[in-house]
Amino acid sequence: MTTPIRRSIEVDFLRGAVLIMIALDHICGSSLAKFMLHNYAFCDAAEVFVFLGGYASAAAYAAIEANRGGRAATLRFLSRSVQIYRAYWLTAALMLASGAMIAALRLRTPMLAESEWPLFAAQPGSMIRDIALFRHQPYLAAVLPMYAFFALGAGVAVPYARRAPVVTLFGSLIVWLLAPVLGPLLPSARAGGWGFNPFAWQFMFVCGMLVRLHPVPPAFYASHTARGLMRIAIGTALGFAFSKVVLQTQPMPGIMKQNLAPLRIVSFAALAWPVAVAIQRGWLRALASRMRDVVNVGQQGMPCFVAGAFISIVIDTALRASGPHRMPFVAGLCGDALAIGTVIATARLTRTLKRRAGATRGGPAVSRSGQTSTMPAGIRPTQALQGTDVGAGGLWPRRQPDASR
Repeated sequence: MTTPIRRSIEVDFLRGAVLIMIALDHICGSSLAKFMLHNYAFCDAAEVFVFLGGYASAAAYAAIEANRGGRAATLRFLSRSVQIYRAYWLTAALMLASGAMIAALRLRTPMLAESEWPLFAAQPGSMIRDIALFRHQPYLAAVLPMYAFFALGAGVAVPYARRAPVVTLFGSLIVWLLAPVLGPLLPSARAGGWGFNPFAWQFMFVCGMLVRLHPVPPAFYASHTARGLMRIAIGTALGFAFSKVVLQTQPMPGIMKQNLAPLRIVSFAALAWPVAVAIQRGWLRALASRMRDVVNVGQQGMPCFVAGAFISIVIDTALRASGPHRMPFVAGLCGDALAIGTVIATARLTRTLKRRAGATRGGPAVSRSGQTSTMPAGIRPTQALQGTDVGAGGLWPRRQPDASR
Protein backbone atom coordinates (compact mmCIF):
# COMPACT_ATOMS: atom_id res chain seq x y z
CA MET A 1 0.00 0.00 0.00
CA THR A 2 1.19 3.49 -0.80
CA THR A 3 1.12 6.34 1.67
CA PRO A 4 -2.19 8.28 1.66
CA ILE A 5 -2.07 11.65 -0.08
CA ARG A 6 -3.43 14.35 2.18
CA ARG A 7 -4.00 18.05 1.82
CA SER A 8 -3.98 20.85 4.31
CA ILE A 9 -7.31 22.63 4.06
CA GLU A 10 -5.81 25.62 5.93
CA VAL A 11 -3.03 26.06 3.36
CA ASP A 12 -5.44 25.66 0.44
CA PHE A 13 -7.75 28.22 2.02
CA LEU A 14 -4.93 30.72 2.49
CA ARG A 15 -3.67 30.18 -1.06
CA GLY A 16 -7.18 30.67 -2.42
CA ALA A 17 -7.70 33.85 -0.43
CA VAL A 18 -4.35 35.20 -1.62
CA LEU A 19 -5.12 34.42 -5.27
CA ILE A 20 -8.37 36.35 -4.98
CA MET A 21 -6.54 39.20 -3.26
CA ILE A 22 -3.97 39.32 -6.08
CA ALA A 23 -6.74 39.67 -8.66
CA LEU A 24 -8.47 42.45 -6.70
CA ASP A 25 -5.22 44.30 -5.97
CA HIS A 26 -4.69 44.83 -9.71
CA ILE A 27 -8.08 46.46 -10.28
CA CYS A 28 -7.63 50.20 -9.90
CA GLY A 29 -11.30 50.86 -9.13
CA SER A 30 -11.70 47.92 -6.77
CA SER A 31 -13.68 48.65 -3.62
CA LEU A 32 -12.48 45.60 -1.71
CA ALA A 33 -8.83 46.40 -2.50
CA LYS A 34 -9.09 49.20 0.06
CA PHE A 35 -9.29 46.51 2.74
CA MET A 36 -6.42 44.40 1.46
CA LEU A 37 -3.18 43.66 3.26
CA HIS A 38 -0.96 46.21 1.52
CA ASN A 39 -3.03 49.07 2.95
CA TYR A 40 -2.29 48.04 6.53
CA ALA A 41 1.12 46.35 6.37
CA PHE A 42 4.47 46.75 4.66
CA CYS A 43 3.96 43.44 2.87
CA ASP A 44 1.20 42.19 0.62
CA ALA A 45 -0.25 39.03 -0.90
CA ALA A 46 3.03 38.27 -2.71
CA GLU A 47 4.87 37.34 0.50
CA VAL A 48 2.06 35.07 1.60
CA PHE A 49 1.86 33.37 -1.78
CA VAL A 50 5.60 32.74 -2.10
CA PHE A 51 5.82 31.46 1.48
CA LEU A 52 2.91 29.06 0.92
CA GLY A 53 4.47 28.07 -2.40
CA GLY A 54 7.58 26.94 -0.54
CA TYR A 55 5.47 25.11 2.01
CA ALA A 56 3.39 23.34 -0.66
CA SER A 57 6.50 22.44 -2.68
CA ALA A 58 8.09 20.74 0.33
CA ALA A 59 4.84 18.89 1.04
CA ALA A 60 4.46 17.75 -2.57
CA TYR A 61 8.08 16.59 -2.79
CA ALA A 62 7.77 14.63 0.45
CA ALA A 63 4.52 12.97 -0.70
CA ILE A 64 5.91 11.88 -4.07
CA GLU A 65 9.21 10.76 -2.55
CA ALA A 66 7.39 8.62 0.02
CA ASN A 67 5.48 6.82 -2.73
CA ARG A 68 7.87 6.68 -5.68
CA GLY A 69 11.28 7.83 -4.49
CA GLY A 70 13.39 10.97 -4.73
CA ARG A 71 14.11 10.67 -8.45
CA ALA A 72 10.41 10.67 -9.29
CA ALA A 73 9.89 13.70 -7.04
CA THR A 74 12.72 15.58 -8.76
CA LEU A 75 11.36 14.73 -12.21
CA ARG A 76 7.90 15.88 -11.12
CA PHE A 77 9.26 19.29 -10.23
CA LEU A 78 11.16 19.53 -13.50
CA SER A 79 7.84 18.90 -15.20
CA ARG A 80 6.24 21.49 -12.94
CA SER A 81 8.79 24.05 -14.05
CA VAL A 82 7.79 23.43 -17.68
CA GLN A 83 4.12 23.86 -16.70
CA ILE A 84 4.91 27.19 -15.07
CA TYR A 85 6.79 28.28 -18.18
CA ARG A 86 3.72 27.49 -20.28
CA ALA A 87 1.53 29.43 -17.85
CA TYR A 88 3.98 32.31 -18.16
CA TRP A 89 3.53 32.32 -21.93
CA LEU A 90 -0.24 32.11 -21.60
CA THR A 91 -0.33 35.00 -19.12
CA ALA A 92 1.97 37.08 -21.35
CA ALA A 93 -0.24 36.35 -24.37
CA LEU A 94 -3.38 37.35 -22.46
CA MET A 95 -1.74 40.60 -21.33
CA LEU A 96 -0.79 41.44 -24.91
CA ALA A 97 -4.24 40.43 -26.16
CA SER A 98 -5.88 42.72 -23.62
CA GLY A 99 -3.65 45.55 -24.85
CA ALA A 100 -4.62 44.81 -28.45
CA MET A 101 -8.30 44.93 -27.44
CA ILE A 102 -7.81 48.28 -25.69
CA ALA A 103 -6.04 49.68 -28.75
CA ALA A 104 -8.71 48.39 -31.13
CA LEU A 105 -11.47 49.98 -29.06
CA ARG A 106 -9.46 53.23 -28.83
CA LEU A 107 -9.85 53.37 -25.08
CA ARG A 108 -7.83 55.89 -23.13
CA THR A 109 -6.45 54.01 -20.17
CA PRO A 110 -3.01 53.47 -18.61
CA MET A 111 -3.61 49.75 -19.08
CA LEU A 112 -2.61 50.11 -22.72
CA ALA A 113 0.94 50.99 -21.73
CA GLU A 114 0.93 48.48 -18.87
CA SER A 115 -0.01 45.66 -21.25
CA GLU A 116 3.00 46.67 -23.43
CA TRP A 117 1.01 46.11 -26.59
CA PRO A 118 2.43 49.28 -28.29
CA LEU A 119 5.96 47.94 -27.83
CA PHE A 120 4.96 44.51 -29.09
CA ALA A 121 3.22 46.00 -32.14
CA ALA A 122 6.35 47.96 -33.00
CA GLN A 123 8.84 45.11 -32.47
CA PRO A 124 6.99 41.77 -32.35
CA GLY A 125 9.93 39.54 -33.26
CA SER A 126 12.41 40.92 -30.75
CA MET A 127 9.80 41.02 -28.00
CA ILE A 128 8.79 37.39 -28.53
CA ARG A 129 12.45 36.44 -28.22
CA ASP A 130 12.86 38.55 -25.09
CA ILE A 131 9.72 37.07 -23.50
CA ALA A 132 10.99 33.55 -24.21
CA LEU A 133 14.33 34.35 -22.56
CA PHE A 134 12.75 36.20 -19.61
CA ARG A 135 14.46 39.39 -20.75
CA HIS A 136 11.04 40.99 -21.07
CA GLN A 137 8.27 39.98 -18.67
CA PRO A 138 4.83 41.41 -19.52
CA TYR A 139 2.54 42.91 -16.92
CA LEU A 140 1.32 40.43 -14.26
CA ALA A 141 3.45 37.62 -15.73
CA ALA A 142 6.62 38.78 -13.98
CA VAL A 143 6.19 36.56 -10.93
CA LEU A 144 6.11 33.31 -12.94
CA PRO A 145 9.77 33.19 -14.10
CA MET A 146 10.78 33.28 -10.45
CA TYR A 147 8.48 30.36 -9.70
CA ALA A 148 9.87 28.39 -12.63
CA PHE A 149 13.35 28.67 -11.13
CA PHE A 150 12.08 27.71 -7.68
CA ALA A 151 10.48 24.57 -9.14
CA LEU A 152 13.74 23.69 -10.91
CA GLY A 153 15.66 23.92 -7.65
CA ALA A 154 13.13 22.14 -5.43
CA GLY A 155 14.62 18.72 -6.16
CA VAL A 156 17.87 19.82 -4.51
CA ALA A 157 16.59 22.34 -1.98
CA VAL A 158 13.90 20.23 -0.28
CA PRO A 159 16.08 17.20 0.61
CA TYR A 160 18.90 19.46 1.80
CA ALA A 161 16.53 21.60 3.87
CA ARG A 162 15.24 18.45 5.53
CA ARG A 163 18.76 17.24 6.42
CA ALA A 164 20.37 20.57 7.34
CA PRO A 165 17.73 23.19 8.20
CA VAL A 166 20.11 25.62 9.95
CA VAL A 167 22.63 25.61 7.11
CA THR A 168 19.78 26.00 4.60
CA LEU A 169 18.34 28.98 6.46
CA PHE A 170 21.65 30.81 6.79
CA GLY A 171 22.61 30.00 3.21
CA SER A 172 19.32 31.43 2.01
CA LEU A 173 19.86 34.50 4.20
CA ILE A 174 23.29 35.11 2.64
CA VAL A 175 21.85 34.88 -0.88
CA TRP A 176 19.10 37.32 0.14
CA LEU A 177 21.70 39.79 1.41
CA LEU A 178 23.59 39.51 -1.91
CA ALA A 179 20.39 39.84 -3.97
CA PRO A 180 20.90 43.52 -4.96
CA VAL A 181 24.27 42.53 -6.42
CA LEU A 182 23.13 39.27 -8.02
CA GLY A 183 19.85 40.62 -9.45
CA PRO A 184 21.44 42.74 -12.21
CA LEU A 185 23.18 39.60 -13.52
CA LEU A 186 19.82 38.21 -14.66
CA PRO A 187 18.95 38.68 -18.35
CA SER A 188 16.73 41.73 -18.70
CA ALA A 189 15.81 44.19 -21.42
CA ARG A 190 14.88 46.73 -18.74
CA ALA A 191 17.23 48.95 -16.79
CA GLY A 192 15.51 48.08 -13.52
CA GLY A 193 15.82 44.31 -13.97
CA TRP A 194 13.25 41.72 -12.96
CA GLY A 195 10.20 42.89 -11.04
CA PHE A 196 10.75 40.02 -8.57
CA ASN A 197 14.42 39.34 -7.87
CA PRO A 198 14.52 35.53 -7.33
CA PHE A 199 17.76 35.81 -5.33
CA ALA A 200 15.83 37.86 -2.77
CA TRP A 201 12.47 36.12 -2.84
CA GLN A 202 13.97 32.67 -2.47
CA PHE A 203 14.33 33.51 1.23
CA MET A 204 10.55 33.62 1.64
CA PHE A 205 10.22 30.41 -0.37
CA VAL A 206 12.85 28.64 1.74
CA CYS A 207 11.17 29.78 4.96
CA GLY A 208 7.96 28.14 3.74
CA MET A 209 9.83 24.91 3.01
CA LEU A 210 11.45 24.87 6.44
CA VAL A 211 8.13 25.43 8.20
CA ARG A 212 6.68 22.42 6.40
CA LEU A 213 9.69 20.17 6.95
CA HIS A 214 10.38 21.24 10.55
CA PRO A 215 7.03 22.33 12.07
CA VAL A 216 6.70 24.09 15.39
CA PRO A 217 6.06 21.53 18.18
CA PRO A 218 2.46 21.73 19.49
CA ALA A 219 3.68 22.11 23.09
CA PHE A 220 5.47 25.33 22.18
CA TYR A 221 2.19 27.17 21.63
CA ALA A 222 1.32 26.88 25.32
CA SER A 223 4.69 28.24 26.49
CA HIS A 224 5.47 31.69 27.89
CA THR A 225 7.74 32.29 24.87
CA ALA A 226 4.84 31.73 22.50
CA ARG A 227 2.64 34.17 24.41
CA GLY A 228 5.44 36.72 24.35
CA LEU A 229 5.82 36.25 20.60
CA MET A 230 2.11 36.83 20.19
CA ARG A 231 2.27 40.14 22.06
CA ILE A 232 5.27 41.25 20.00
CA ALA A 233 3.63 40.20 16.74
CA ILE A 234 0.35 41.97 17.47
CA GLY A 235 2.14 45.10 18.66
CA THR A 236 4.33 45.17 15.56
CA ALA A 237 1.39 44.60 13.22
CA LEU A 238 -0.65 47.37 14.89
CA GLY A 239 2.33 49.72 14.75
CA PHE A 240 2.76 49.11 11.04
CA ALA A 241 -0.97 49.59 10.48
CA PHE A 242 -0.83 52.91 12.32
CA SER A 243 2.12 53.97 10.19
CA LYS A 244 0.32 53.08 6.96
CA VAL A 245 -3.16 54.36 7.79
CA VAL A 246 -2.50 57.38 10.02
CA LEU A 247 1.00 58.49 9.07
CA GLN A 248 0.52 57.32 5.47
CA THR A 249 4.08 56.02 5.21
CA GLN A 250 4.95 54.72 1.73
CA PRO A 251 8.69 53.89 1.57
CA MET A 252 9.49 53.27 -2.12
CA PRO A 253 7.17 50.28 -2.66
CA GLY A 254 8.70 49.21 -6.00
CA ILE A 255 12.26 48.95 -4.74
CA MET A 256 11.17 47.39 -1.48
CA LYS A 257 9.24 44.70 -3.30
CA GLN A 258 11.79 43.87 -5.99
CA ASN A 259 14.51 42.89 -3.52
CA LEU A 260 12.26 41.87 -0.61
CA ALA A 261 13.23 44.61 1.83
CA PRO A 262 13.75 43.67 5.51
CA LEU A 263 10.73 45.75 6.50
CA ARG A 264 8.53 43.53 4.34
CA ILE A 265 9.90 40.38 5.96
CA VAL A 266 9.32 41.73 9.47
CA SER A 267 5.80 42.83 8.55
CA PHE A 268 5.03 39.39 7.14
CA ALA A 269 6.43 37.63 10.21
CA ALA A 270 4.30 39.80 12.51
CA LEU A 271 1.19 38.58 10.69
CA ALA A 272 2.33 34.98 10.20
CA TRP A 273 2.62 34.09 13.87
CA PRO A 274 -1.00 34.95 14.81
CA VAL A 275 -2.15 32.98 11.76
CA ALA A 276 -0.04 30.02 12.91
CA VAL A 277 -1.72 30.16 16.30
CA ALA A 278 -5.15 30.32 14.64
CA ILE A 279 -4.27 27.23 12.62
CA GLN A 280 -2.99 25.36 15.67
CA ARG A 281 -6.19 26.09 17.59
CA GLY A 282 -8.38 24.98 14.70
CA TRP A 283 -9.97 28.38 14.05
CA LEU A 284 -8.78 28.64 10.45
CA ARG A 285 -9.83 25.09 9.71
CA ALA A 286 -13.35 25.85 10.91
CA LEU A 287 -13.48 28.92 8.66
CA ALA A 288 -12.07 27.06 5.66
CA SER A 289 -14.60 24.24 6.02
CA ARG A 290 -17.35 26.83 5.48
CA MET A 291 -15.69 28.44 2.44
CA ARG A 292 -15.03 25.51 0.16
CA ASP A 293 -14.94 27.61 -2.99
CA VAL A 294 -11.98 29.57 -1.63
CA VAL A 295 -10.28 26.29 -0.70
CA ASN A 296 -10.84 25.02 -4.23
CA VAL A 297 -9.25 28.17 -5.69
CA GLY A 298 -6.17 27.42 -3.63
CA GLN A 299 -6.10 23.85 -4.90
CA GLN A 300 -6.32 24.93 -8.54
CA GLY A 301 -3.67 27.61 -8.13
CA MET A 302 -2.10 28.01 -11.58
CA PRO A 303 -5.24 28.33 -13.76
CA CYS A 304 -6.80 30.61 -11.15
CA PHE A 305 -3.75 32.88 -11.18
CA VAL A 306 -3.87 33.17 -14.98
CA ALA A 307 -7.62 33.77 -15.01
CA GLY A 308 -7.33 36.33 -12.20
CA ALA A 309 -4.58 38.21 -14.02
CA PHE A 310 -6.61 38.47 -17.20
CA ILE A 311 -9.95 39.36 -15.62
CA SER A 312 -8.32 42.01 -13.44
CA ILE A 313 -6.98 43.93 -16.42
CA VAL A 314 -10.31 43.61 -18.25
CA ILE A 315 -12.29 44.93 -15.27
CA ASP A 316 -9.76 47.64 -14.57
CA THR A 317 -10.03 48.82 -18.18
CA ALA A 318 -13.84 48.73 -18.08
CA LEU A 319 -13.99 50.78 -14.87
CA ARG A 320 -11.55 53.37 -16.21
CA ALA A 321 -13.18 53.60 -19.64
CA SER A 322 -16.71 53.99 -18.28
CA GLY A 323 -15.75 57.35 -16.79
CA PRO A 324 -16.76 58.86 -13.44
CA HIS A 325 -19.41 56.94 -11.52
CA ARG A 326 -22.14 58.38 -9.32
CA MET A 327 -21.48 55.59 -6.85
CA PRO A 328 -17.84 54.56 -7.40
CA PHE A 329 -17.88 52.20 -4.43
CA VAL A 330 -20.85 50.28 -5.87
CA ALA A 331 -19.27 50.19 -9.34
CA GLY A 332 -16.02 48.90 -7.86
CA LEU A 333 -17.92 46.33 -5.83
CA CYS A 334 -19.59 45.04 -8.99
CA GLY A 335 -16.18 44.69 -10.60
CA ASP A 336 -14.91 42.87 -7.53
CA ALA A 337 -17.84 40.46 -7.63
CA LEU A 338 -17.14 39.70 -11.29
CA ALA A 339 -13.44 39.11 -10.60
CA ILE A 340 -14.13 36.81 -7.63
CA GLY A 341 -16.82 34.96 -9.56
CA THR A 342 -14.47 34.41 -12.50
CA VAL A 343 -11.70 33.01 -10.31
CA ILE A 344 -14.11 30.71 -8.46
CA ALA A 345 -15.68 29.55 -11.74
CA THR A 346 -12.21 28.80 -13.12
CA ALA A 347 -11.42 26.70 -10.06
CA ARG A 348 -14.69 24.77 -10.38
CA LEU A 349 -14.13 24.13 -14.08
CA THR A 350 -10.55 23.00 -13.51
CA ARG A 351 -11.62 20.64 -10.72
CA THR A 352 -14.31 19.15 -12.97
CA LEU A 353 -11.87 18.62 -15.84
CA LYS A 354 -9.33 16.98 -13.52
CA ARG A 355 -12.02 14.71 -12.10
CA ARG A 356 -13.08 13.60 -15.58
CA ALA A 357 -9.47 13.09 -16.64
CA GLY A 358 -8.79 11.05 -13.49
CA ALA A 359 -11.87 8.91 -14.12
CA THR A 360 -10.78 8.32 -17.72
CA ARG A 361 -7.29 7.23 -16.65
CA GLY A 362 -8.60 5.22 -13.69
CA GLY A 363 -6.99 7.66 -11.24
CA PRO A 364 -7.88 8.41 -7.60
CA ALA A 365 -11.29 9.58 -6.54
CA VAL A 366 -11.63 13.30 -6.04
CA SER A 367 -14.09 14.70 -3.55
CA ARG A 368 -16.19 17.80 -4.11
CA SER A 369 -13.61 19.82 -2.21
CA GLY A 370 -10.93 18.64 -4.60
CA GLN A 371 -9.14 16.44 -2.05
CA THR A 372 -7.79 13.09 -3.23
CA SER A 373 -8.72 9.99 -1.34
CA THR A 374 -6.36 7.29 -0.11
CA MET A 375 -4.92 5.59 -3.19
CA PRO A 376 -4.83 1.82 -3.56
CA ALA A 377 -1.65 0.08 -4.60
CA GLY A 378 -0.90 0.41 -8.30
CA ILE A 379 -2.27 3.93 -8.70
CA ARG A 380 0.39 6.47 -9.51
CA PRO A 381 0.61 9.27 -6.91
CA THR A 382 1.32 11.83 -9.62
CA GLN A 383 -2.20 11.32 -10.87
CA ALA A 384 -3.36 12.85 -7.62
CA LEU A 385 -0.58 15.40 -7.25
CA GLN A 386 -1.53 18.29 -9.46
CA GLY A 387 1.52 20.53 -9.31
CA THR A 388 2.86 21.98 -6.10
CA ASP A 389 -0.59 22.59 -4.67
CA VAL A 390 -0.43 19.33 -2.73
CA GLY A 391 0.15 19.31 0.98
CA ALA A 392 0.68 16.44 3.37
CA GLY A 393 -0.78 17.30 6.73
CA GLY A 394 -1.40 20.60 8.47
CA LEU A 395 0.63 23.77 8.25
CA TRP A 396 1.53 23.37 11.91
CA PRO A 397 0.54 20.49 14.21
CA ARG A 398 -3.05 20.77 15.42
CA ARG A 399 -4.33 19.73 18.79
CA GLN A 400 -7.10 17.54 17.41
CA PRO A 401 -6.32 16.21 13.94
CA ASP A 402 -9.30 15.25 11.85
CA ALA A 403 -9.55 11.47 11.80
CA SER A 404 -11.14 11.56 8.34
CA ARG A 405 -8.05 13.07 6.75
